[in-house]
Amino acid sequence: MKRRPLPPGRAALSRRTFLLGALALTACGTSEPAGTIKIAGGEPGGFYNDFAALLSRLSPSPLIITPIETGGSADNLEHLREGTADLALTLSDSAHMESGLVALGRVYENYLQLVVLDSSPYRTAADLIGKPVSLGAAGSGAALQGERLALGVQEEHYPLRNAIDALKAGEIAALLWSGGVPTPELNKASGIRLLPLDSFLPRLRQDYGKVYERVDVRMGVYGSPVDVPTIGTPNLLVCRPDLSAEYAGAVVRLLVSKAAQLVPDQALGTQYLDVRSLIDTGKVPLHPGAAAEYRRLHG
Repeated sequence: MKRRPLPPGRAALSRRTFLLGALALTACGTSEPAGTIKIAGGEPGGFYNDFAALLSRLSPSPLIITPIETGGSADNLEHLREGTADLALTLSDSAHMESGLVALGRVYENYLQLVVLDSSPYRTAADLIGKPVSLGAAGSGAALQGERLALGVQEEHYPLRNAIDALKAGEIAALLWSGGVPTPELNKASGIRLLPLDSFLPRLRQDYGKVYERVDVRMGVYGSPVDVPTIGTPNLLVCRPDLSAEYAGAVVRLLVSKAAQLVPDQALGTQYLDVRSLIDTGKVPLHPGAAAEYRRLHG
């Protein structure tokens, strides 16, 4: 299906301008708008779903933020296009494929995780060529990244929980997942390990730019005796430009004032919501209402 472009956005706020006043952030008693806004999150057990639930739980009255379970990044952007969501969480590489999209902030980073059974003979991604592998759920960021990796596998597309069951049953050789570390669903699945993906990074950066970064899944995560190098992609909280400035400002205040509480379990110990990086949204400009609120907050 041909994608309809979103309406055009406006220029982003200078990162340097925001940093000058980052330590002086305050809500200054601003009243919150009344109403309900919907956020397209992700699948159960995933980072997006957990983060959307935290936003909902911490949203200040009379503002209500309602999460929607989805397949992930691409599915979330479809919800924005169709008007069934007001906000969406998406990987920055998926966001770069859209026109007219605007951001409310950069939140955390996803780790691309290629998971096999610890008892399996597979040591590199090349060992999986020709084997059945779940490359993320349909509509997920992992599905897009799996396509770009070009692993040469027999492609399957399962939601995370189904993929774990299929891996344990021997129906697939591996699963690809994009999320926080440790992802709780994977952490509960004993007897797994990750394969390194850093060798794909030079080609990905050459073809798609610096949206992809090298990150390490630290020793001890999922019981690994060593660090495992892989690929990281920033997450963005995005919306359409026609979202009201009042709602955009209210979400920005929530991100800033509740930063310490907006940490899903799968980000604990590895990431935190840094107000200094919220405006670092790359090629996706800030919503003008969000930019105005960041300026107001730094005084």
